[in-house]
Amino acid sequence: MEVLIVGSGNMARGIGLRLVRGGHRVRIADREPDKAADLAAELGDGAAGEPLNNAAGAEVVVLATPYEGSRQVAEMWAGDLAGKTVVDICNPVDFDTFDGLVTPAGKSAAEEIAEAAPGARVVKAFNTTFASRLANSGPLDVFIAGDDPEAKQVVSGLCLDADLRPIDVGGLKHAAALESFQLLHMKVQDQISGNWSTELALKSA
Repeated sequence: MEVLIVGSGNMARGIGLRLVRGGHRVRIADREPDKAADLAAELGDGAAGEPLNNAAGAEVVVLATPYEGSRQVAEMWAGDLAGKTVVDICNPVDFDTFDGLVTPAGKSAAEEIAEAAPGARVVKAFNTTFASRLANSGPLDVFIAGDDPEAKQVVSGLCLDADLRPIDVGGLKHAAALESFQLLHMKVQDQISGNWSTELALKSA
């Protein structure tokens, strides 16, 4: 399957590595084509970099960009994305306070992206998985929310090929819960890491 990943950051790297290992062709698109080319070279055979032009030819488009960027791409490519499976991975966190989300009350980033590209089959996935673990760990859980059963099946298949465990949480309305959950996950990472390190130390003593 041909997958276009928009963005060249750490999440794009982690997802791209998994997909290439799973036998899929990956295209990396970025506003800075050199960054896309560099990441594609890092991913190896089966990957290519390109400018942020359009989604032509891709069966799946992964928006591996921050909230505002993902919404802008959805608006810009609304026509191109019609009928395609579009994966939103963003977490619309208020990074000034880390104490809330910047989406309108009662609406998720995924739902906003679906409104911006009404013909796209939007699926929320990967937002609860940290980039470092995607790149370096074995099997991981990936929560998936979406209203299109076929699109969710496509994303689930990609996960399985990438040695990931897809977990279907229901319709796209549940994307808001996934985004809120990850906000809390980010807030307590230092405590989780500390407890995990302490537990390991006690077990090895």
